[in-house]
Amino acid sequence: MSNPSIAFDLVTMGRSSIDLYSNNIGVPFPQIESFAAYVGGSPTNIAVGAQRLGLRTAVLTAVGEDPVGDFILQFLEGEGVATQFIPRKPGTRTSAVVLGIEPPDKFPLVYYRDNCADNQLSIDDVLATPVTACRVFEFSGTGLSREPSRSAHVLAVERARAAGVTVMLDLDFRPNQWHDTRAFGVTVRSVLPLVDVVLGTEDECKAVLVTDPAQVSVSHSQISGARVAAALEPAVAAILRRGPQALVVKRGDRGATVFLPDGTGLEVPGFPVEVYNVLGAGDAFASGFIYGRLKGWDWRKSARMGNACGAIVVTRHGCANFMAREVEALEFIAQHGGF
Repeated sequence: MSNPSIAFDLVTMGRSSIDLYSNNIGVPFPQIESFAAYVGGSPTNIAVGAQRLGLRTAVLTAVGEDPVGDFILQFLEGEGVATQFIPRKPGTRTSAVVLGIEPPDKFPLVYYRDNCADNQLSIDDVLATPVTACRVFEFSGTGLSREPSRSAHVLAVERARAAGVTVMLDLDFRPNQWHDTRAFGVTVRSVLPLVDVVLGTEDECKAVLVTDPAQVSVSHSQISGARVAAALEPAVAAILRRGPQALVVKRGDRGATVFLPDGTGLEVPGFPVEVYNVLGAGDAFASGFIYGRLKGWDWRKSARMGNACGAIVVTRHGCANFMAREVEALEFIAQHGGF
């Protein structure tokens, strides 16, 4: 980085957790016998993935004064992700997630986020973090779900945007983390004017416009491609109308589509792989996509890199611990038809 005022390529903000992944693949959740412990949480995963691709990253999350917090911090430090901005919140607990793996389409997960530390991120935590001294600031929708985290996230976005930092939002919609599923859309719509790039799945994009809780889909969409396109169109228009330069819709094995304000929809194909576990694929995509944008690549090439990183992770057991390295991702792309 030639600009000495830029401390990091990427700063991410939001949740972190210990993720317990089932070791019993294909077994119904009640019959699971053992779990493997990894690090998780969308912004934390993205920071790790980008660091492995060669970017200099930091994450603003929070952990409790507990051994689980030690577990997360030790992993991040080993990966080279800057952890000096991660506060420990007395009286709280580090978040946990328990996950089952039943390919091809069942990946049940249970969140343990009552009194979790990262929901206590504060305005003071933001002021102590160099969100104005990075090239990209990325945050997740879940961080907006409750106070004081919500105000802290909004301030971080305001400060980053005012400093000319590229702001990216991963919608990261988790219905059970909101007191009212409609509040997700209300809150996200309020911050979109400060966001440069939005990333989300089809369901997450549609949730931005939801006014009826019954419309919310908690699982992957099972409707046909034609109906998805029709249902998605109003959401795409509404999101881009509020100011973002691009909306990147992650479509799993179908790759990604980059929607631009001029009406362009760039279809970027994915990579054919045998799926082992889809959890974390979107975070791997974000890491690769951000890497591409910071390399100066266009939307299509950046999304192709994102697709490759996502494809690599879905063949593995977990997420952060299994993110691709730069050489590995580039070789994978070369072996599968190139960019």
